[in-house]
Amino acid sequence: MVEVRGVRGVRHPDDPEPVESTKVVAARLLAAVGIALAPFVGGVIPAFIALILARQGEADIRASEGFLLGASRLPLVRRLAWIAIGIAIAVVVAALLVWVVSLARAAGDPGYEGDIALSVLTPQGTAGEQRL
Repeated sequence: MVEVRGVRGVRHPDDPEPVESTKVVAARLLAAVGIALAPFVGGVIPAFIALILARQGEADIRASEGFLLGASRLPLVRRLAWIAIGIAIAVVVAALLVWVVSLARAAGDPGYEGDIALSVLTPQGTAGEQRL
């Protein structure tokens, strides 16, 4: 019998070697993709999936009694996913502010209710008006 630190009791030699949780690896990758796509608002979906996988990975790591590794990377994964979500929210808020400001600037412009005068060059080269 071999004794392993962090595992309750004594470990049998035929037990598998501790490996990193694949859910934690996938969550880390998705959090990075979320950060990369966050300015385009497309990073929200991978970031949410990363948060879900991080929660599932943490439950798997606790249930594995030391045979799954990666718990130390979970706070970084969660932080990156929330940063990606925050960036995407900031981009949406900025776009809404630009839209509202453009609406406010256009509020003072006169409305054209079908009475538009177009300036057209006549064959002689002088500018003339034509009513529609």
